[in-house]
Amino acid sequence: MNPIIIGVIVLVLLLILPMTIKIVTEYERGVIFRLGRLVGARGPGLFFIIPFVDRMVKVDLRVVTMDVPSQEVITRDNVTVRVNAVVYFRVVDPEASVVKVLDHIRATSQIAQTTLRNVLGQSELDELLAEREKLNQQLQQIVDEHTDPWGVKVSTVEIKEVELAEEMRRSMAAQAEAERERRAKIIHAEGEFQASERLAQAGAIIAKEPTTLQLRYLQTLTEIASEKNSTLIFPVPIDLFSMFMKKEGSAQGGKEAK
Repeated sequence: MNPIIIGVIVLVLLLILPMTIKIVTEYERGVIFRLGRLVGARGPGLFFIIPFVDRMVKVDLRVVTMDVPSQEVITRDNVTVRVNAVVYFRVVDPEASVVKVLDHIRATSQIAQTTLRNVLGQSELDELLAEREKLNQQLQQIVDEHTDPWGVKVSTVEIKEVELAEEMRRSMAAQAEAERERRAKIIHAEGEFQASERLAQAGAIIAKEPTTLQLRYLQTLTEIASEKNSTLIFPVPIDLFSMFMKKEGSAQGGKEAK
């Protein structure tokens, strides 16, 4: 055979061989189209395709972390907030992600943005601040339902930050301060009520036994004396001397009778 022909054949083989051999890594799949028709997904590893007849599209199966841009949302109670989120998703069906959607990453981003505005627009501000986990689950379910036909599985949607206007922040701070003052007044009133009940019980006991009042005065005198004050002023009730006055009066009456 002519050496020139052999050289041409070898050159053609060298040019075609890289187009025939395909290598796909562990986290990828190769979706094969033959004359425009879907053949299937192959990989991972090494396989061969027909040059100029087959076309391969690589699909990454790893989890994609995508930031949802800040969205301006008007809540159900007419409060304007800016909210951003993060979405975690991955391709579970390589064939559907290539055939049924043009760009599954961009499509997932768009549906996440619209779902974020719709769901938060139906919620009140208190729900957005206090029940974020519930809203995250609701967002994940809705987005996953939309992306499932594309072969994309959305595992998590997390609301990252909620930005409020400065006027709303001041209003919420004033509301929180008023709430704390209300609770403090209620606690103080409860304490006064309980103290009054105890004082009423103590007054009833003292009314039954007058000597308890005298003992209380003596106890107070002992407590003041323990402070080691140089000057001590202590009021003495008249009732303390009543028994002495009665005894003295009875003694004088006895002498006059004699």
